[in-house]
Amino acid sequence: MKYLSKTVWVLSLVSLFTDIASEMLYPIMPIYLKTIGFSIILIGVLEGIAEATAGLSKGYFGKLSDEKGKRLPFIQIGYGLSAISKPLLAIFTFPIWIFFARTLDRLGKGVRTGSRDALLSDEATPETKGRIFGFHRSMDTLGAAIGPIMALVFLYYNPEHYTTLFYIAFFPGVLAIILTLIIKEKPKKENGKKKVSFFSFLKYWKTSSPAYRRIVIGLLFFTIFNSSDVFLLLKIKEAGLTDTWVIGTYIFYNLIYALLSYPIGILADKIGLKTIFVIGLLLFSVVYFGFAINSNLYVFFLLFFIYGIYAAATEGISKAWISNIADKNETATAIGTFTAFQSICTMLASTIAGLLWYNFNPFVAFIVTSVSALITVIYFMFSVKSKIA
Repeated sequence: MKYLSKTVWVLSLVSLFTDIASEMLYPIMPIYLKTIGFSIILIGVLEGIAEATAGLSKGYFGKLSDEKGKRLPFIQIGYGLSAISKPLLAIFTFPIWIFFARTLDRLGKGVRTGSRDALLSDEATPETKGRIFGFHRSMDTLGAAIGPIMALVFLYYNPEHYTTLFYIAFFPGVLAIILTLIIKEKPKKENGKKKVSFFSFLKYWKTSSPAYRRIVIGLLFFTIFNSSDVFLLLKIKEAGLTDTWVIGTYIFYNLIYALLSYPIGILADKIGLKTIFVIGLLLFSVVYFGFAINSNLYVFFLLFFIYGIYAAATEGISKAWISNIADKNETATAIGTFTAFQSICTMLASTIAGLLWYNFNPFVAFIVTSVSALITVIYFMFSVKSKIA
């Protein structure tokens, strides 16, 4: 555990409290949106636009962080914006206001992500990237389990009082901001005085290594069909689960995710990041195929268990993988560029899933996603060499 420095611990706790705030709201978000008149297509568009905003800003602020040689200011501002957005969601129910508040939350994520991940990468060696990112992801996801538990308890005593939760979620967000104040950043030289335009990170794609581009192409193809988890929650809601059980299932998934992220990160350092990631994709394909054909509530719980393993094997691993092949002075740009493209693909994925669900049925939406994961597995097996993984 000596490789878990003070900075890694604090960043992980910051993410834990931020996710407590965010995930108190995530499982009830589709339910809340439906109560104020959002259709399934509008929910998909909302999630997609919010993620696209986060993604584009990740690229810009990641590049800016590398150019300025600073991480901490971006981390503090990013977490601040996300905290402020929570109570704003409850003030008005006009669609345009909901879009604004949700986008502000995702903008905060965009401002901080590249800098935070670069700071984590600086605290690791190539041999410990999997476990460092895995530990951070584990703490982050633990917050994603605690948040829904708090929401579950609150709604048990105050049924359908959704708006109050948005105000409650503000407090753990503030605690996360306070924690960022004790992080000490090692001073770095600026890369230069040149101006960073909003889309200047796109130039990195041209100058990056072939290994980086091959990995990112595979990741983006998968992402374009990997829609928001909101659709999984809607599926089990339509299968007959109450709001309480929907939240409970989401808690269960996040607990599995949190418990396994760190040990799977350690395993990835030993047997290879690519190997673990591909196994995760196979599990993902199984889960979405199961959601397409299943109607048994008990099987849904098994599928969410497998889904937790998939998440633990891919989320932190993909960033560790990218940081291992990126120049140390361009880590935030490399991760920011990837997550920028990733969020655009996520916007398309959520929109596509919503359209498939609405125009056909959930079966078609889930089958398309399952098959896309298998295609991605084949791509990584034959197009990405193990020596760069």
